[in-house]
Amino acid sequence: MTTIPLRLVPGDDLQRALEAATPPGGGFVVCGIGSLVDAHLRFADKRDTTTLPGPFEILTLAGTLSPGGAHLHMTVADSAGAVYGGHVSAGNVVRTTAEVLIAPAAGWTLDRAPDAHTGYRELVVQPGTGETR
Repeated sequence: MTTIPLRLVPGDDLQRALEAATPPGGGFVVCGIGSLVDAHLRFADKRDTTTLPGPFEILTLAGTLSPGGAHLHMTVADSAGAVYGGHVSAGNVVRTTAEVLIAPAAGWTLDRAPDAHTGYRELVVQPGTGETR
């Protein structure tokens, strides 16, 4: 499997930087660690983003990247060790670093499209070009 290691620097917006690094055809965020100024997460079954005052350590980061956007989830810990997790929203600014491993979707094309059932833009997977599956 081919992977792309990536380091984000202080001031980078986590979601926007990962969307900018999306490989052709899409890919997967396999893992990620680092720190954030504040955390912007959408919790389960909520429509709105919750902003948590930081600083935070990123414990886990995973998701999909496509030309249609990113779908990322992460867990973070505050300075007291309390842990929060949810859907990554825009506005998560890197505090010191974010170290992320991306795996391109070799042989597949990933995108996002509106889903009438969920009301969200959901993942669409189609055979693509590139390395064999």
